[in-house]
Amino acid sequence: MGPEIVFIFLIICASAMVFGIRYMSNKEKMAMIERGIDPGISKARQAAPKPFLSLKFGLLLVGLGIGLLFALFTTVNIEMSEEQNVAVYFGCLGIFGGFGLIISYIIEKKWLDQQPQD
Repeated sequence: MGPEIVFIFLIICASAMVFGIRYMSNKEKMAMIERGIDPGISKARQAAPKPFLSLKFGLLLVGLGIGLLFALFTTVNIEMSEEQNVAVYFGCLGIFGGFGLIISYIIEKKWLDQQPQD
């Protein structure tokens, strides 16, 4: 199976998944309306402020950058095969990107806990 087939199959599966999720969500909301339950469409959800989105992406990118630097220093100073280098790069990206998101969560939670309850 060539890479073209895999790519086409991946796009078809991703599209089917998005369609399926939207279809089931719509079906669930219609069932709630039929039973007289408010599905919460008209209500605006109290979401986290937009600066938190910037904080989240900023800390994610900082974490990814630190992960790349750490992986670079690791692979330069330690003799490894090419396959092991790739594993170190992907591992460091995942670990440090996750640390960035965890730090973002802690900052957001601390801020939300300080806000007065309605």
